[in-house]
Amino acid sequence: MEIPGLPGEGARAARSERLIYRRAAARSGEPGSAAPAPRIPPRTMPRGPAAAAAPLLLLLALLLAAAPPHGGSESPKGKQKALRQREVVDVYNGMCLQGPSGVPGRDGNPGANGIPGTPGIPGRDGLKGEKGECMRESIEESWTPNFKQCSWSALNYGIDLGKIAECTFTKMRSNSALRVLFSGSLRLKCRSACCQRWYFTFNGAECAGPLPIEAIIYLDQGSPELNSTINIHRTSSVEGLCEGINAGLVDIAIWVGTCSDYPRGDASTGWNSVSRIIIEELPK
Repeated sequence: MEIPGLPGEGARAARSERLIYRRAAARSGEPGSAAPAPRIPPRTMPRGPAAAAAPLLLLLALLLAAAPPHGGSESPKGKQKALRQREVVDVYNGMCLQGPSGVPGRDGNPGANGIPGTPGIPGRDGLKGEKGECMRESIEESWTPNFKQCSWSALNYGIDLGKIAECTFTKMRSNSALRVLFSGSLRLKCRSACCQRWYFTFNGAECAGPLPIEAIIYLDQGSPELNSTINIHRTSSVEGLCEGINAGLVDIAIWVGTCSDYPRGDASTGWNSVSRIIIEELPK
């Protein structure tokens, strides 16, 4: 079926036939020939199957006429004719012969960096975190030393139960600790086993942060040979740290008392020597 505006099958066959005649006449003629092949005037080709087969029959006739004799050696002119025949076939078919493949080329230079991409879509919100602890920030000055000392030249306090000495201290911060120290001579004597205890109180109560601050003297039952009533005074100390005390005035005292499950003896504190209480506020 022919498409309007385009040459039909008959027109294409006519052009192919004229082209074949021209090239065959130009290349198959020998040197010195009288005249070139006459030009075939254009004619109107009949349409239909017969018109399509006419160029094929003509091409077949040309190929048979140019073929070398059977069994004979092909002359140089015959070889040229064979090459021309191949060219005629290539022209008719409208295609070129493909040559051998070339050597693969080298890799090219790396290309330049591309244009930066657009920012991505923001991610989703993360899971809600756990509730944190509330931290109270306070701007405080640098730590200033805070300490006090109360001393006595000669207490010579011979009580066995009760308060021996007291010292008042001003505590500056509630989150600090108090270091207390009592230094003085202590003595205990008895004819049978006895025990005495020296301890600190803060505003009338023993330390509870973390434990009481105390020292004890225990004397075992003596014998007549060793004279258990010997009277020895020795300088000793009672010392410790106490936490959990609020800021403000604090009454700090040193006391003497009995040990649990033991009878009391004859106690003495601060005989013939200096006794002192030292108090110091320390940061935690």
